[in-house]
Amino acid sequence: MVTQNSSAEFEKKSELTADSVTLIEGLPGLGLVASIAVDQITKQLGLEQHGTIVSDDFPPVAAYDEGRVRDAVRVYAGEDPAVMTLQSDVTIPPNAVESLSECVLNDMAQEFEQAVFLAGAPAESEEQIGEVTGVATTDELETALTEAGITLADGAGVIGGVTGALLADCYHLDVPAAVLIVRSNPYIPDPGAARAVIENALEPLVDFDIDTQELLEQAEEIQRQKQQIAEQLQQYQQQEEQQPRAGMYQ
Repeated sequence: MVTQNSSAEFEKKSELTADSVTLIEGLPGLGLVASIAVDQITKQLGLEQHGTIVSDDFPPVAAYDEGRVRDAVRVYAGEDPAVMTLQSDVTIPPNAVESLSECVLNDMAQEFEQAVFLAGAPAESEEQIGEVTGVATTDELETALTEAGITLADGAGVIGGVTGALLADCYHLDVPAAVLIVRSNPYIPDPGAARAVIENALEPLVDFDIDTQELLEQAEEIQRQKQQIAEQLQQYQQQEEQQPRAGMYQ
């Protein structure tokens, strides 16, 4: 187990009885690809809220949707397909990363069999947007990535932020996990890259079918909705003492 010194707590709202559940992480990162993709997956699969994660380290804000207040960091789940998603309406600040990861691995890991994380990487050209490479913690997931047509990441690199913390904790605790590194626009929320990672990586890897057409049709609206989170993420990145090294994704 991860050391229990976390200020984050998982508050369960429902029971999940499905076997072989896959957790898909959709926390805000570069291009907000994970956030946009997992929003769409949760909606398309009709997942119900399974719980919430609360922490004094999270920004003191009230999130809302369609005129109703809701928890800022939420967990959704369904049984057919057996999928659990982790989503947030706020950027996870650097001082909350460790506690959030500890909470997921201490309080939630017994409910999922494997985890899939999403990390954005800046695209160097328009043509590169949507390209996906994968990194796995086990031989079985490495094989699954390859069989799903996902290219394994070349060479050495570092995955930072909350995604990196979650992946590292899964690795050390022998929880099967993979990260999909998605090339995206580094400056604005990128629904196109989110659509690509769903269609070209998540659908074959997790075995579900998601209609992604509205990610293109509503791209401007999605960008508008996510812009506040993008600005908050940029502020946190600017506050970092060191710039991310080459090969670091988050």
